[in-house]
Amino acid sequence: MARFEEFRGKALTFLFFMLFVWFVSFSIRIVFSPILPLVEDEFAVNHAKASAIFTFLSAGYGLSVILSGLFSGRAGYKRTIMLSLGLLACLAFLIPAVHRFYLLYFAAFFLGFAHGMYIPSAIPLITEYYTEKNWGKAIAIHDTGASLAIFATPLVVLFLLHFFPWRGIFVVYGCAFVVFLGVFCLAATEVKIHDPARALFREIVRIRSLWFMTCIWVFGAGSNLGIYSITPLYLTKELGLTIDYANTILGVSRLVSIGVAVACGFIVDRFSLRRIMFFLLAVTSVFTVLLGLSPVRHTGVLLFFQAFFVTGFFPVGLVAIARTFAREMRGLATGVILSASFFMGGGVMPWLLGVSGDLYSFRLGITILGVLTLFASTLVFRLRELK
Repeated sequence: MARFEEFRGKALTFLFFMLFVWFVSFSIRIVFSPILPLVEDEFAVNHAKASAIFTFLSAGYGLSVILSGLFSGRAGYKRTIMLSLGLLACLAFLIPAVHRFYLLYFAAFFLGFAHGMYIPSAIPLITEYYTEKNWGKAIAIHDTGASLAIFATPLVVLFLLHFFPWRGIFVVYGCAFVVFLGVFCLAATEVKIHDPARALFREIVRIRSLWFMTCIWVFGAGSNLGIYSITPLYLTKELGLTIDYANTILGVSRLVSIGVAVACGFIVDRFSLRRIMFFLLAVTSVFTVLLGLSPVRHTGVLLFFQAFFVTGFFPVGLVAIARTFAREMRGLATGVILSASFFMGGGVMPWLLGVSGDLYSFRLGITILGVLTLFASTLVFRLRELK
């Protein structure tokens, strides 16, 4: 297929449509965070059990991105994304019927599985639609959907809770996925890459950069989604704020990060990708440590600056994956890295922070996470393929 050389007309329209698809897909993945205090109260569970929802969600996500990375190239990227949107719609309509807490774990697992099918197909699809010189810009614009979701989801939940119980919010998501599925079916062109998946997997796991990149991404995801996921619990249960105030702080703290994600995507096409990754992750680690050690009155400001820098890591990290691995490996590499990073960083770390909140305080867990992230940032210099 002919690739787009410039961002205008059909090229820009398609990219913005994909941005909104990613926005809604990412939003339903993180929607448990702003409603978690309500879920915890309704089912009368402790912080660790409530936070374990993110572990099950990330376990489903991790399994899905591996399988999607292995087979989406042959099955077709468009077909895989359509399956993801269809499953997300079905699950969004089914979750309101869950009235036993353990069933919520199963629902979270399959929700993560459906969500995980999207990104290992979306990134290779975008690199097929656009020339390599525009990958940084295209991926950054697309990844703005995640930044928008992180900012807007708490505020949207805050608004919808005035009209629906928390279960009704999932019905709204279901309707949105039905619409996106129909439009995507008509708008996108199928792209397939015929590769021997098993042989490719054996080859890719021998590449040292895969494991360095995975470790970097684990702490990038932990500093972002790990902190984000437990913030409403931390603010309401440990600091005593109302859920409305907590979700307002959570959303506003991510406002400027939207522009940061786009800016970083444009910067990587001009400057050293390796240095940008190190800077973003190292500064993130400093603000994470300060978030755990500073007085309560500084919490809002520190959340703002911590989110400001960590949000820029994701579009930069996705470009790094695209440039590190060959075309036929790109989907699988994305799947392996995101599988491990979002399971550990987006699932296990929120649970560990919840355990810390039960046993001592959320602050201790946040501080330890910041220190470990600083060490992980130095691994960027072991990525030989990057400049």
